[in-house]
Amino acid sequence: MMAKSKAEAKGEKMTTEDKHHNDEQKTSSAVTRREFIKYSAGTAACISLGAFSFGCGSSSSSAITPNNFKALVFSDLHFNPFYDTTLFPQLVAATDPSDWEAIFKTSKTTAPSLWGTDTNYPLLVLALSSIKQNLGASSLIMYTGDLLGHNMPKLFFSLYGSEDAKALETFANNTVAFVMGQIRAAVGNIPVMFALGNSDSYVGIIPESSFLSSNADLFYTKFLNGSVDQQEFLSTFKSGGYYSAEPTGTNLMVIGFNSVPFAYPDMETAVNAELAWLDSKLATAKASGKKVWLLMHIPPGADINAAAKNADSNGHITKISPLLMMWQAAYQTSFMNVLSKYPGVIALTLGAHTHMDEYRIMLPDSLLEITPSITPVFGNNPAFKVYTFAQDTLKPVDYSVLNYDLASMPGQFNAYYTFSTAYSMQGYLNDSLTQLTPALVTNSAQQALYRGHYFSGHNYSIPITGTNLPITNTNWPIFWCGIGKMGQQQYIDGVNSY
Repeated sequence: MMAKSKAEAKGEKMTTEDKHHNDEQKTSSAVTRREFIKYSAGTAACISLGAFSFGCGSSSSSAITPNNFKALVFSDLHFNPFYDTTLFPQLVAATDPSDWEAIFKTSKTTAPSLWGTDTNYPLLVLALSSIKQNLGASSLIMYTGDLLGHNMPKLFFSLYGSEDAKALETFANNTVAFVMGQIRAAVGNIPVMFALGNSDSYVGIIPESSFLSSNADLFYTKFLNGSVDQQEFLSTFKSGGYYSAEPTGTNLMVIGFNSVPFAYPDMETAVNAELAWLDSKLATAKASGKKVWLLMHIPPGADINAAAKNADSNGHITKISPLLMMWQAAYQTSFMNVLSKYPGVIALTLGAHTHMDEYRIMLPDSLLEITPSITPVFGNNPAFKVYTFAQDTLKPVDYSVLNYDLASMPGQFNAYYTFSTAYSMQGYLNDSLTQLTPALVTNSAQQALYRGHYFSGHNYSIPITGTNLPITNTNWPIFWCGIGKMGQQQYIDGVNSY
């Protein structure tokens, strides 16, 4: 078992206002003393998807062919089963989480969650209905983490009447099973490739060994739909929360990378093991001529929201703190060193966790695109993306965003914007985003678009309790520098000299 981090040993709280990527409070000593899993390297999994038929052309082609295909990406559901507390006794008493749907349908709460709150059942239904309507011919779906709502231990113990860690674990497992069952019902037989989030755990901090062991079969059956070799998957998922998959008949390797340990100190064993595994998988992909789609939850780079909340009245960062960065600096450097060894191998990198529509330039030829969340807890409108890929290179060439405008409460998620149309850019998406970055400084129209898109259309000007700060002219440099300034000092210098 792994030793606790220094922060845990000191009993420090990590909240949304103190550290954006550790926003669930530690509410029970019985739970927070839980020791985490010791991570180890493992082997990759091969899958057979039958209908999966893209990506069989030459991976060296630089042309965008007309034979494009689409894949849907969503993230950060953060389902809150406590939104109607009157239902709690029935949920606890239910012997099968599939019975929860009927229980939720009896609630008098029929409106979807508002800004500042996590996903309730009505919003979950709306989101999954819209996802189902927009699957098209997708042969896989991607989900980049965080099934469970924020502050689950605190809310559960308050309603349960005691800090019973075992009861919490059972309830959390049932919540995972219920949400996964709802997703599977919506998407049919399509595999859901995923990455674990920090809230995919019992205490909402990091997936524990017990969480991984208890829910491994659910992730295998309900998300991957049994399409990965079971033993291969379990060998790495149970030990470290990561895996890989190679759809049959394609040039593609999907890597579900667990980036959550990278956010914490004293995690060298876990981080080094996973990086060694990642290095080996990228080497295998390069040797076999495959392209990689890399999925993760917590992205490297700046914690933009924390920086905005700690800036002075001029928008400058004067407080030097580790809270400004998502990952530990040494871990980020090691990760970048691994990526730099394989230029051109990774065709797509997806992240989440910030809940916003943004992107980050990790290396000159390596961009990470962040999927906005379904939960509106941090002030964004619920949203998801549908990517378009070039068949021969497996690189993204475009994406469309569908959002749910909480100001007007429509009957479904609706088309919000398409990147190529909004920014008048064509070609590979990574190239377009690289070109867009300096234009966000010089082109006021494009900057206005990006600022509006960031919160998926919720352009509020007055902070809402518990949500991220809105973008203003004063704090705009904090948001813009988060795109390409990956190191802490580089980020601070960039903001203060903008």
